[in-house]
Amino acid sequence: MLDWSDTKPATPANPAILTNAPASDATGLGDIDRKGGRVSVDEKRMINCRADVNQLLPLKYKWAWEKYLSGCNNHWMPTEVSMQADIALWKSKDGLTEDERRMLKRNLGFFAASESLVANNIVLAIYRHLTNPECRQYLLRQAFEEAIHTHTFQYIVESLGLDEGELFNMYREVPSITDKAAWALKHTQSIEDPEFRTGTPENDQALLRDLITFYVIFEGMWFYTGFAQILSLGRRNKMVGIAEQYQYILRDESIHLNFGIDVINQIKIENPHLWTKAFQDEVRGMIRDAAELEAAYGRDTMPRGFLGLNAALCEQYMHFIANRRCGQLGLTPVFAETENPFPWMSEAMDLKKEKNFFETRVIEYQNGGALSWE
Repeated sequence: MLDWSDTKPATPANPAILTNAPASDATGLGDIDRKGGRVSVDEKRMINCRADVNQLLPLKYKWAWEKYLSGCNNHWMPTEVSMQADIALWKSKDGLTEDERRMLKRNLGFFAASESLVANNIVLAIYRHLTNPECRQYLLRQAFEEAIHTHTFQYIVESLGLDEGELFNMYREVPSITDKAAWALKHTQSIEDPEFRTGTPENDQALLRDLITFYVIFEGMWFYTGFAQILSLGRRNKMVGIAEQYQYILRDESIHLNFGIDVINQIKIENPHLWTKAFQDEVRGMIRDAAELEAAYGRDTMPRGFLGLNAALCEQYMHFIANRRCGQLGLTPVFAETENPFPWMSEAMDLKKEKNFFETRVIEYQNGGALSWE
């Protein structure tokens, strides 16, 4: 949540810092101003700040630093999770139904590329335009976590002996997955342009649009259907190794989402002229469109459904999540009020109820290439 007591007036103590310094200073790689004064908290801003972005202290947005520390405390690696039970179940002829296998492969296919898309957006777009060092510190941690998540899907694919090309290329071959990736990428392509600069209402709204697309929709909506699918298998004692890894990813993603929400809301506080009625309507439309894309993905991955899970329930869940995200952004809901069909997901996201990861560390493990099935 935002620390409202930390919020400072949008006008900096020294306006010259915002207006006279060269734009290159926003990167932290410009020429050193040998006569530059020390940065005060009042001079820090989320975007369009010309205060020295290399000076971490004093902190203005303590919530960003706290999320960085939380991410460090939650460190994990996929190879510390045993996959032996999953391998045995996958190799078994009657271990999983065909519907469960279809869902699992499409789920892995979506996530395998999605984590890379999110990482690319952080490194090539968002980091360049957020002009606050404590937020950048968290972004560096998030980028590493996205690498761990990509590593996770490589580890799962290798362990189960799945077709690498099929899984990692699904985002270009399966229409329901392609449609989501293409929809998201169109909102980030402009700000990834090396010539793109914030500083105008149009460009600042483009950055906000990107933040909403990737934090609120990609990580905060679309990922949650995938988590529900895999964790529902784990609840039935199926693919427990994958489910455990997804639970750690979910823990990471919940912090990513909350960080993104806080950044968006802080930009709104400092730049209220950006949050126009027209832009709010556009964002609500984006959230509605995203929910519809996710409903189509649910029908594709689960055409018949299986025990405890089907496309209709996932669509209801997405309506519930969409309304929650609207509330977090201060928007009116886009769907009629609905109940959460998966209340157990709240328990999975509650870190206090999760087992201590390091008490379940695997000393010896084998992946698919190391086991003999003769």
